Amino acid sequence: MRITDLMIEETMIMNLKSTSKDGAMDELIASLASSGRINDPVLFKEMIYKREAESSTGIGGGIAMPHAKTSAVNEPTVVFAKSEAGVDFESLDGEPAHVFFMIAAPEGAGSTHLRTLAALSRLLIDNVFIERLLQTKTPNEVTALFNEKQAEEAEGSEKSEHKTHSADSSTNETLKAVDQAEEIPFVVAVTACPTGIAHTFMAEDALKKKAQEMGVHI
Repeated sequence: MRITDLMIEETMIMNLKSTSKDGAMDELIASLASSGRINDPVLFKEMIYKREAESSTGIGGGIAMPHAKTSAVNEPTVVFAKSEAGVDFESLDGEPAHVFFMIAAPEGAGSTHLRTLAALSRLLIDNVFIERLLQTKTPNEVTALFNEKQAEEAEGSEKSEHKTHSADSSTNETLKAVDQAEEIPFVVAVTACPTGIAHTFMAEDALKKKAQEMGVHI
């Protein structure tokens, strides 16, 4: 499943009008309701704010990912929106949010949908990709950009998997040869999110990236 199978063009908002968190939430939820993707806007809003009470989904870097998993959702959907002026979203870094992804997941969301949302989350730690998103003018451009990026990611993963299988045996031999007295930094991390559909995967990828930079096994 492609990310754009969940990111419906008719729900996209290319320039949010509101500059407040509550106003932006209302615009995003209204888009879901008008397109028939949710059946109970009041309940959905309640669940969105219940998640916000756990911690802000303004994750920093100009990105906000409000999300909820509830029976108020008819079909899993991601509403993409942009704000030129920026929205005070109580983000973790204190900066205004300019790119929004409101994730609406039904209670029984299958693993395919969750994997797709994981793929979306992982794209958002790519600053270059976010900059390109900010330059889009139409929903069609947003769709094309995501399809292009996901195709690149899929190709990269395939090549990486091939290299990993080829290197497995030699890596094991190398590890056996390492002096046992030498301490190799090794970290075990557990990532989580109250709803399990966004921050879980972003945190995982961010930790892996930093560990690689530091020469630490994770």
